[in-house]
Amino acid sequence: MNRILTALTRSTPATLAAVAVLVAAFVTVAVSQFRLTIGGAIALYFVVWWTLLFAVLPLRNQPETRPGHVVPGQDLGAPARPRLREKAIWTTLVAGVAFLAALAVFPLTGL
Repeated sequence: MNRILTALTRSTPATLAAVAVLVAAFVTVAVSQFRLTIGGAIALYFVVWWTLLFAVLPLRNQPETRPGHVVPGQDLGAPARPRLREKAIWTTLVAGVAFLAALAVFPLTGL
């Protein structure tokens, strides 16, 4: 799994392509299995993804502690390596699971 993640986060186009494929797969399942419209599935997935992004962003952040690498005016809590591409893929996967779980629960609540 780590090798796959490293390969996908090597470049921005590869990361964007991986995210697009995963989102398309989750939306396809939502449309075919839960009778959502394409627009409704994309909108709901986007809300779930955006919300979970803020939960994933602070994970595994280490502040820059090397004095030679701190720029004057830089926040002392700024991460040395933010790993944004990796976090985009993890957010997409976690949001997909939460999205499909929410769709599975909706009929039970009468929605």
